[in-house]
Order: sequence, then structure tokens, then C-alpha cells
Amino acid sequence: MPLIQISQTPGLTAEQKRATIEAVTKAYAEATGKNPAQVWVTLTDVPRENWGVGGVPLG
Repeated sequence: MPLIQISQTPGLTAEQKRATIEAVTKAYAEATGKNPAQVWVTLTDVPRENWGVGGVPLG
């Protein structure tokens, strides 16, 4: 069972999260031939102050 984990800054609505999970599941299943019912996707909202890019905090 594949598990796809997405870490992101907060801000997506519940509907956007649902659409993201649906789209990621579909794309993975089509690309790999896996059964979409067995593809797990998690979305984790990480506050901006906990991110850094190029050595610089985002928050």
C-alpha cells in the first residue's frame, strides 16, 4: 500500500484538500497501475515559522 505524504503551509480549504487528495491519488494510480483504493495520502499543515528555504526561515 503506497503512502504519499504532503507537507504544506496552512491555508487550503477542506474542499481544496479533498480535491488535492483525489488528484494525487488518481495521478499515482494512473502512473503506477496501482488500485486507487489502496493509495493513502496525508496532508500535513506546517506553520510557516517551521519552514526554511535556503537557510532562511519563512515565518
